[in-house]
Amino acid sequence: METNSLETIILFDSSRKEDFETWRTVNDTVMGGVSNSEMRIERENFVLFKGKVSLENNGGFCATKLDCQNSGISQKATVFLRVKGDGKQYQFRVKQFKSEQHAFTYTFTIGPDWEVIKIPVEELTPFYRGRQLDLPNYTGGNLEEITFLIGNKVAETFELYIDKIWIKF
Repeated sequence: METNSLETIILFDSSRKEDFETWRTVNDTVMGGVSNSEMRIERENFVLFKGKVSLENNGGFCATKLDCQNSGISQKATVFLRVKGDGKQYQFRVKQFKSEQHAFTYTFTIGPDWEVIKIPVEELTPFYRGRQLDLPNYTGGNLEEITFLIGNKVAETFELYIDKIWIKF
């Protein structure tokens, strides 16, 4: 994580090779499913999260996670994602603490052209296992983990390119 100024924190930049090594994939295999995914660096110097979601054995999701260490996120901040994809719906999730069961989630659909998705921190809503919780939205503060997840209740292949993730205050 790098601070460019008092107003911007870069959580991930695909042009920095060291940032790539902090991603890890988690699939429904942790619950007996058979979905699979991978993260890799593409020749164009972008990260590709790709795989196949399967509904077999009560499965149905693939995720990739990035550890963060930041304790100064304002509720009035905005998260920016520079991504492109395959027209499918994805979830962007944050956790205040990795040990928490729930995550704060924002859902977006991304097409084949590079776009910058703007996510107001105050619009990140609490979810656990696909169900919205009766808790307040993300209030900022600590941030230990971000995740991209696909789980649209259909068997499908997917490709999500990730270039950069940053927060502006």
